[in-house]
Amino acid sequence: MLKTRLPRWPTAAGLAAWLLLSPTLAHAAPRPKVEDLYQQNCASCHGTNFEGGLGTSLSKGYWLHGSSDEDLTRAINQGFPDLGMPPWESSLAPDQVRSLVVFLREHEQSEAAKTAAVPAPKRDRSVVTKYQAYKLETLTSGLHTPWGLAFLPDGRMLVTEKAGPLRVVSADGKQISEPVKDTPPVMDHGQGGLMAVGVHPDYANNGWIYLGLADGWRDEKNEVKTITAIVRGRIKDGAWTDQEWIYRPGKPFYTGAGVHFGTRFVFDKGYVYFVVGERGGGLQAQDLKRPNGKIFRLFDDGKVPPDNPFVGQPGVEEGIWSYGHRNPQGLTQDTRDGSIWETEHGPRGGDEFNHIRKGLNYGWPVITYGMDYDGRPMPNSEGTAREGMEQPVKYWTPSIAACGLTFYNGDRFPRWKHDFFAGSLKAGELHRLRVADGKLTEEEVVLSGVGRIRSVENGPDGNLYLVFNGPDIIARLVPAGPVEPVPAGTP
Repeated sequence: MLKTRLPRWPTAAGLAAWLLLSPTLAHAAPRPKVEDLYQQNCASCHGTNFEGGLGTSLSKGYWLHGSSDEDLTRAINQGFPDLGMPPWESSLAPDQVRSLVVFLREHEQSEAAKTAAVPAPKRDRSVVTKYQAYKLETLTSGLHTPWGLAFLPDGRMLVTEKAGPLRVVSADGKQISEPVKDTPPVMDHGQGGLMAVGVHPDYANNGWIYLGLADGWRDEKNEVKTITAIVRGRIKDGAWTDQEWIYRPGKPFYTGAGVHFGTRFVFDKGYVYFVVGERGGGLQAQDLKRPNGKIFRLFDDGKVPPDNPFVGQPGVEEGIWSYGHRNPQGLTQDTRDGSIWETEHGPRGGDEFNHIRKGLNYGWPVITYGMDYDGRPMPNSEGTAREGMEQPVKYWTPSIAACGLTFYNGDRFPRWKHDFFAGSLKAGELHRLRVADGKLTEEEVVLSGVGRIRSVENGPDGNLYLVFNGPDIIARLVPAGPVEPVPAGTP
């Protein structure tokens, strides 16, 4: 396999050379799908349906030689000759071995789901989790693919719908406004539409509201051209006014792709962080001259901060804060130390939870823990690790379709305080993530079985708010029973 080293801080010339060489990998003859790899190399011993035979069953997740991904990789590579299992290291490429691990994990999860007890809320019944009990209250329905959620100082909610309307919802969810008039046109295309909404921290004085949307047009052939763009404005008398574009890239970056738009907002000390997904552009996430697959940091008026990591480099997008991202749809801040965290969709396997830091490369698509949707290794991937590219704090295999992320700093759930909460589209789950010293120390699924979770937000009342698709509702988690104080010394 051809490999070309990309420096941690790439020069324009070095990056251009690497991008020119990379198609050699992309256009190599296709290799077997993972399903075929398994049948060709594993099924004769472990069964065509993982049921076992000469070898052990792989159906129930009982791993005799260690259960981690590293253990499974080592078992495939090195085999157990004394037990009759040959080593496969010399006949399977590392990315093929990784695809087999993903495949086994997918089957393991499918089997476990048949008997798993999931924390599924039901009407007027509390759900007991490891630390807290809660009830799920539905606040509103009647929305159409709600996406983003942000709170005004008086408790009212701003809600985006994918096709374009921005609505104001009363704090109790009983009143939904007509669409705010005169908001910018939105391209409801594939995964894109009117996505994120954010309220400036000093909204009480300046009234600014931010929108993340699929901006674009239809050309003379009626083909759509879009990119993720950021705009701000104010709402007066039910209408959008005082509009200012915060980020709107040049027309050459607009594309007909319908995937991977991103985006979310974090406001901090006069800056706004936001996401532009890689739009299916693969290696464009590594190109600092393009917005695809980047997290941006700008002043809240759209100007580029002079201390951004790539300021002054010829031709680069100077608003870039980090790069090498695929499709982040969760972005939040740990309010204890100001650090930025995100969740992003991997391909088939390999969804990520990342600590976002200045100027770093998060690897997509050169490194990934996932494989392509057709069961083959990802084009242009060199494996799961490479010098100068960051490792995720957590990766999910199989994918959960991570969407929505918040850092809980409310008081209504004291035993959850300072935990992260990540939503899931595919699995319809809410994951609680506890981090200490930059490492994941605990994970728990606290909700499942309601619908696809699109957004997760702290409410001003200290409750956790969720935006669901299918059903299209806004709901919140409220404590079930009296709130118990956290005992001294509790982690």
